[in-house]
Amino acid sequence: MTVHQAPAKLTWFLEVTKTRDTGWHELRSEMVTLSLCDELDIDETSDYVMMSGETNGVEPGPTNLVSRALLLANRRAGVSLTKHIPTGGGLGGGSADAGAILRWAGGVSVEAALTLGSDVPFCQLGGRALVEGLGEQLTPLEFIERPVTLALFDFGVSTQAVYKRFDELDRAGEARDPRNHLTRAAQLVEPRVAIAQGWLAAEFGEEVVLAGSGATLFIEGHLRTDIDQWEVESPVGRVRLRQVQTTPAGA
Repeated sequence: MTVHQAPAKLTWFLEVTKTRDTGWHELRSEMVTLSLCDELDIDETSDYVMMSGETNGVEPGPTNLVSRALLLANRRAGVSLTKHIPTGGGLGGGSADAGAILRWAGGVSVEAALTLGSDVPFCQLGGRALVEGLGEQLTPLEFIERPVTLALFDFGVSTQAVYKRFDELDRAGEARDPRNHLTRAAQLVEPRVAIAQGWLAAEFGEEVVLAGSGATLFIEGHLRTDIDQWEVESPVGRVRLRQVQTTPAGA
């Protein structure tokens, strides 16, 4: 049995460049991987998928991205998945797990990886890249080590609901947040995002950015030198602050 890391994905910036007639959204985003990782124990002599940790109700089964990635790669294995990346937090947890399986299996084409989800091609690659189109256009970028503080919550946000609200706002001519075009939509779908973003900015005096479609928020830089993880009470309840680093491909 071998242990493999599935690093979280962070959108350093996110732009929606086009909405297709099919409803799919084309993006332009700088994505990076983080030192926050899920862990996959892979046993090549068996055939099962088990999950523990911060699963938030996600269950193993044929529709789970780990199972789907194994099927796509035409491989069988026993996988014990320990979740540390929050589900529904905009950090690509399920896509990260699928990417780790594909790397273990030797990789698949970008087009094949895209069938599992728009973030999976990047999560298979890792590191730092410009990601465009539906997620299939990857331009690797020079690695930059960046300290990041994540604000993690006990609630998530529906990506589907955020994009639906984004389309409504866009048709109404609503201005887009320059750092993440989905920010206002996420705030309306889950008002606690707006409350938390304002509170964190006032508390720490730093720019607070939405990760993906939320609910995770992040600040560039570290806020403390004595500890990397701690909890605070906020107007939206418990907030877990976690200081991480960006990671190169293959880390």
